[in-house]
Amino acid sequence: MPTFTIGEQDFMLDGQPHRILSGALHYFRVHPDQWADRIRKARQMGLNTIETYIPWNAHAPSPEVFDTSGGLDLGRFLDLVAAEGMHAIVRPGPYICAEWDNGGLPAWLFDRGAAAIRADDPVYMAALTEYLEQLAPILVPRQIDAGGPIILIQIENEYGAYGADRFYLEKLVKVNREMGLTVPFTTVDQPQDDMLANGSLPELHKTGSFGSRSAERLETLRRHQPTGPLMCSEFWVGWFDHWGAHHHTTTVEQSANDLEVLLELGASVNIYMFHGGTNFGFTNGANDKGVYQPIVTSYDYDAPLDEAGNPTPKYWAFREVISKYTTLDDDDVPAPPQLGSALSVNLTQSLPLWDCLDRLGKWTSHEGIRSHDELGHYSGFTLYRRGIEVSGHAVLEFDEVRDRAQVFLDRVPVGILSRDHHERSLALPHDAVGTLEILVEDQGRVNYGPRLGESKGLIGNARINGETLWNWDILPLELDDAVPVSAALEEQPSLPDVPVSGPVFVHGTFDLPGGGDTFLSTKGWTKGAVWINGFCLGRYWSRGPQATLYVPGSLLRKHGNTITVLELQAATHSSVSFVASHDLGHTEF
Repeated sequence: MPTFTIGEQDFMLDGQPHRILSGALHYFRVHPDQWADRIRKARQMGLNTIETYIPWNAHAPSPEVFDTSGGLDLGRFLDLVAAEGMHAIVRPGPYICAEWDNGGLPAWLFDRGAAAIRADDPVYMAALTEYLEQLAPILVPRQIDAGGPIILIQIENEYGAYGADRFYLEKLVKVNREMGLTVPFTTVDQPQDDMLANGSLPELHKTGSFGSRSAERLETLRRHQPTGPLMCSEFWVGWFDHWGAHHHTTTVEQSANDLEVLLELGASVNIYMFHGGTNFGFTNGANDKGVYQPIVTSYDYDAPLDEAGNPTPKYWAFREVISKYTTLDDDDVPAPPQLGSALSVNLTQSLPLWDCLDRLGKWTSHEGIRSHDELGHYSGFTLYRRGIEVSGHAVLEFDEVRDRAQVFLDRVPVGILSRDHHERSLALPHDAVGTLEILVEDQGRVNYGPRLGESKGLIGNARINGETLWNWDILPLELDDAVPVSAALEEQPSLPDVPVSGPVFVHGTFDLPGGGDTFLSTKGWTKGAVWINGFCLGRYWSRGPQATLYVPGSLLRKHGNTITVLELQAATHSSVSFVASHDLGHTEF
């Protein structure tokens, strides 16, 4: 069987020096029917390895479930990597960051009584041991010394930026070894002295994460890793976007130059990202460094291969650089990109959210406010309801809103409280009497820093004019499956193209005989989510920067496609447009 080891100066493949030329490709952000295409294009750019994280929370939405089907079939993904003649680097975390909801950690960890995460806490360690043991049947037989593609396993993820618990890292290494992993283990940290010192162990091979000043960063890494190959295992070639900000890009020339410097110095590399993909559904993460900033649906990342899988100018520039360090076939290149299908679709059926609540979950009654987490509801939306009767002026106040609360009185909109604006109170109508309803959206859990693992929903107590409101009815909305709502919508009479007043579901059907990818324009719509043939494309928001949603051709049929939109506020029309190209918004430049 082949062997892969870490030598005095090089990675060693079957006893010979080997440079890793890797690209990050997250299977969970790409439709499974497109995995083979994206992997092949990585090889055609000159890469010899594919790197992926593993999102614990996606595979384990509850403690009783470990899902490896469909888009979570990690084994099939790794087999496709092997079929393309490439190696694999696997990063199982348990924390992955990745701008992914909660950094990949399941929100239910705290239900088990974990006092701490990413630390030597017995409850946390028991849960992550179970998680890694569930991965063992997938990873162990696919290691290189068993004939598979896996050459490296990463322990934790940029741990030096979070903690310095050596006992935790030692136990994590022990669990990974005991589950049968035999390939070399690595760690990654930003090349700062404190992070490199705190984020690893003497027996683990240190790598760096950076996107510029390659020579300087490698020099710092070498001080902390005196022997063995130098590697930038997260070479940042773009960046992620937040709602309400600009679309981040890096110049092709600068990224290619930094890559060339890195390779000239003999280092191995993992390009982050080679292909970013999409935060489908409600999987996006968020950052909070004083201001809460949820991540957009697109994870294009300004990568060499764009969100739709098309080579960009950065792809060709990187290919030219890489060609100096490996042999490439000039005839083996990706086909020219195809424009997406363009058409307009009338959404002829409409159903207010209020009229389909019985299809979306079950009400429960509580003495006080409950967070999403206390309800065992870890993603999406929750509706809170109770009666009120106030004479004169009325101010509604919450201890904290995570992350966005739409307030209604007798189903008439009163206002919105947004976490990113630090809003916690609003005025109700004079002499407010009736049913108070609050629709709260979890816009994505923080994926980095000390706020990992925090609860969502309404936190603490609610008050009117300083008096605590008790006795709430609460409904977690189950939106993972839009079929029940779509079935109800199909029973509604057809309507003309009219303005849309939310919160409301609107629905339509369309044909796409030509097939292929397309992009859904969200211009004219305010905020919500979209399902195509029951698959959630993700969120949209008029804040931008993103103004289209990527629609993989694999989701579409030639005839009888369905589209369902949940519009939370308002739209000027009830038709949508599919357009030929992506619009990720304005940039700094």
